[in-house]
Amino acid sequence: MIAPADDTLPTNGDRPKSITLKDVARLAGLSPITVSRALHNPRLVKPDTIARVKEAAAAMGYIPNMLAGSLTTKRSQLIAAIVPQLSNSMFAETVQGLNDELSAHGYQLLLSVSNYSRQKEEDLLTAILSRQPDGIVLTGIHHHPGVRKKLLATGVPVVEAWDLTPSPIDIAIGFSQERVGEKVAQYLLSKGYKRFASICARDERANRRRLALEAELERHGVVPVATHLATPPTVMNLGREGLRAILAEGHAPDVVVCSSDVLAQGALVEAQAQGIAVPETLGIMGFGDFDFAAYTHPPISSVHVDKRAIGVQAARALIAKIEGEAPAGNVVDVGFNLVERGTTRQIG
Repeated sequence: MIAPADDTLPTNGDRPKSITLKDVARLAGLSPITVSRALHNPRLVKPDTIARVKEAAAAMGYIPNMLAGSLTTKRSQLIAAIVPQLSNSMFAETVQGLNDELSAHGYQLLLSVSNYSRQKEEDLLTAILSRQPDGIVLTGIHHHPGVRKKLLATGVPVVEAWDLTPSPIDIAIGFSQERVGEKVAQYLLSKGYKRFASICARDERANRRRLALEAELERHGVVPVATHLATPPTVMNLGREGLRAILAEGHAPDVVVCSSDVLAQGALVEAQAQGIAVPETLGIMGFGDFDFAAYTHPPISSVHVDKRAIGVQAARALIAKIEGEAPAGNVVDVGFNLVERGTTRQIG
């Protein structure tokens, strides 16, 4: 184990001077150029040498100057991501997968939250681009008009996550929102449901799923009886309020489709509070397959999306572009699947 002797710490009177890369090199017994490569471009250095440098740096409390390193390597080792919210696991799992994969390759994640505002997303992006990140991850494919222009002008690698488009800014990794809506409608129709209501977040992707569901229902001669819109961030109480409002308006749906499992859980709690049997009298369908969905009573039928895989694949695509490698493709469909549980059943 490397431990600095008292005389290895540079001093300026009673106060130590800032530790420099040369000080770390001296303690590690390596040249400054080797230490610099180990810290800023580890692909060029043997693992045991990297470990030796990190141990010396830790022993001295040295913080690498990544800006100086980026001037040499033309890389900041920084990847920025902008997500709509972090108040539930919908995007948290994606962020975790993104961070884990980036960290394994020596990159750091800078995370920002847009609160579903396109203007705030653009403002955040402007501030982020001034820090010269090596890559950007955005959520969705619909942005303020200035976002696409700025990203194309900088040439920084970009992943648009959680959605698909044939014409991404750079790379799109996600699934078809419209296809989810269609499949949910087909599944519930096959179960015999006829009176549909929706509790949907005021979110562009959730709204596209809802509109696709309604279009598929109409193709089968079914018109939804009610829709309640909830303002993000979506929390369980909004699901309770949504079902309460639908019932207070005199509607009697036999199934409620929710734009997230959080809203579905709220609808389930409200139904139970009002003595409505689920699924005997009312079916409930969620989205996202959150970790709690399988453990409510009854467990929530949902749509499973591999949220972590979206983050992992986004990281891999960015790293490939940064390293000059060709990505697997600029549009990656991670797919989804319906998960039938206890809040839906065959009726009729």
